[in-house]
Amino acid sequence: MKITVGIPAFNEEKNISDIIQKLSKICDTVIVCNDGSTDDTGNIAKKMGAIVITHEQNLGYGVAIRSLFLKARELDSDMLVTLDSDGQHRISDILPVIDPIIKNQADLVIGSRFLEDNQEDMPKYRKIGIKMITSLANSSLEHSVSDSQSGFRAYGKNVLSEITPSENGMGVSNEILIKVSKKGFKIVEVPIIVSYEGDTSTQNPISHGVSVTLSTLKFISIDHPLKFYGISGLVFLVIGLIFTVMTIQGFTETRQILLSTAVIGIGTIIIGTVLMMTAILLFSIVNLIREKN
Repeated sequence: MKITVGIPAFNEEKNISDIIQKLSKICDTVIVCNDGSTDDTGNIAKKMGAIVITHEQNLGYGVAIRSLFLKARELDSDMLVTLDSDGQHRISDILPVIDPIIKNQADLVIGSRFLEDNQEDMPKYRKIGIKMITSLANSSLEHSVSDSQSGFRAYGKNVLSEITPSENGMGVSNEILIKVSKKGFKIVEVPIIVSYEGDTSTQNPISHGVSVTLSTLKFISIDHPLKFYGISGLVFLVIGLIFTVMTIQGFTETRQILLSTAVIGIGTIIIGTVLMMTAILLFSIVNLIREKN
């Protein structure tokens, strides 16, 4: 089995050499996506024997993952393992992560930080944020996962051949899960331990959380338009009707229209109607596209 390890990297000249050296002992090919680094990351990776994909500008994590997918597909890899370039992931965890694919027990394996509750050193704000985003992703998955944001994953050949990520940012992790689940591929999780010494994350946690949430909502709305738009539209319609009834009752009793109540009633009815129409139209369009494919 041809195992390829893909590493998205941005300004990681301090860590990349050691990671590639360790990886070369357990995999066939190492691909580094040098995502607009301004340091010597790309040159060091080449000297260490890795295949280097170079983005002239920093295009984002999602674009880097897409580049790794496409290169692994081009190399006819049987499996692609992705992990971070900051040294937080343990190379020793690769073997248990790839094992379910080797045994044909999974199509995608996630290295989860929460299966055995062994991430005591993870910052609390990060743990809460990841669990909230994972809960959102689970609403669109066939089977729930515990860590939708883990970048330590193994993808089987069927996933590599049929899934092409499109998200540019960190939302790509949930995008892939939703697409994999939609196609009926099997997702398995295995426990891993990640080092948070120094907390090397360079992205603002709030902007990270917002971007991932919006990205996930986009894919949920496309996959489940009736649930996403229809339920919220129904809620707005009910609220609008309640305020409309209150306005009519007030007018009956006082012969005066309470403007604020009337505006809320009419406004929420309009919003609810638009959302319901959007749900029906998007549902029809999505089903039509699915039938043609």
